[in-house]
Amino acid sequence: MSSINKVVLAYSGGLDTSVIARWLQETYQCEVVTFTADIGQGEEVEPARAKAKALGIKEIYIDDLQEEFVRDFVFPMFRANAIYEGEYLLGTSIARPLIAKRLIEIANETGADAISHGATGKGNDQVRFELGAYALKPGIQVIAPWREWNLTSRETLMAYCKEHSIPVDFSNAKKKSPYSMDANLLHISYEGDILEDPWEEAEEDMWRWTVSPEAAPDKPTYIELTYKAGDIVAIDGQQMTPAQVLRHLNKVAGKNGIGRLDIVENRYVGMKSRGCYETPGGTVMLRAHRAIESITLDREVAHLKDSLMPKYAELIYNGYWWSPERQMLQGLIDESQQVVNGDVRLKLYKGNVTVVGRRSDDSLFDSKIATFEDDAGAYDQKDAAGFIKLNALRMRIAASKGRTPLK
Repeated sequence: MSSINKVVLAYSGGLDTSVIARWLQETYQCEVVTFTADIGQGEEVEPARAKAKALGIKEIYIDDLQEEFVRDFVFPMFRANAIYEGEYLLGTSIARPLIAKRLIEIANETGADAISHGATGKGNDQVRFELGAYALKPGIQVIAPWREWNLTSRETLMAYCKEHSIPVDFSNAKKKSPYSMDANLLHISYEGDILEDPWEEAEEDMWRWTVSPEAAPDKPTYIELTYKAGDIVAIDGQQMTPAQVLRHLNKVAGKNGIGRLDIVENRYVGMKSRGCYETPGGTVMLRAHRAIESITLDREVAHLKDSLMPKYAELIYNGYWWSPERQMLQGLIDESQQVVNGDVRLKLYKGNVTVVGRRSDDSLFDSKIATFEDDAGAYDQKDAAGFIKLNALRMRIAASKGRTPLK
């Protein structure tokens, strides 16, 4: 690490990364470049520029990546119906490969030797950032201060700020939420404080994007989503960009109490962690996408996708977005989506998302065959007898040899 002359820091402008910026300058005697990403976290990112300047930073990058985030990361993930351990919609996980990509791009542009991040040594994010960085630039050096320094608490960070004249609004810092939070256009997460006890219910005033289902309107909201090649392109007939789609769904779903989740998940580093998540728009997107696939995808294609999904979701959760296996799976998934076109109508009501209609010019649903009324010979029910006997053949043979399933 003694050869480091310049490092690109993923910089939020908050306490942790402000301390990291100064610590990098003093520990490695290197120039620091800051990169602040706007991925829809709902907070102003421009103030990070003034904070970086106050730390003596000369090269400051502040990028609006919201459209790229949804178009190139969120939408491809939802084409797969990805969900980790049956519940988690991967809101934090899917943002990390984009940040890693931009860190490497800036390192290339500025001639930096290393990148740095504020992820701790206990979490998944350190893995996600660094796997992405190494995949995109094998020789890059990575500095993870939380794995190196002896600053182990918020109090020690504040003391470091005072000692090293780092500008911090101490009055606001003391009022900070007790939770560790991460937000982007897809979700907001909460960890820490009382959530470290999995028996304790999350406090109602913790939630920021959704009303409680009990407080949601007594009248349902109906929306219609239009799909093209597996992606939402319009809502209620109005064309929208990917980021506009997600912003709109977050708003309407949040108002109806949709998208809260409280889980204990298995982190890649080995520990179990309790977290709460708000993913209002994503919850709607998952339900709607499965609905449009239900009438447009061939049965075996749909079942194959479902069997591959847990592996795909695990790859994203563990930080392997840039891996060849994820890219291979993505190619297969995207090929399946060419026929996933049409409209889905949904009812949003007090925390629930109900599919009430779906239609498509590419639909494989044939009402003449599926009807319970007279099908005019479209389906010969006598064919079912041979179908059943052939599928039962192996079990009939086994039973004739005394291999009965009954004990």
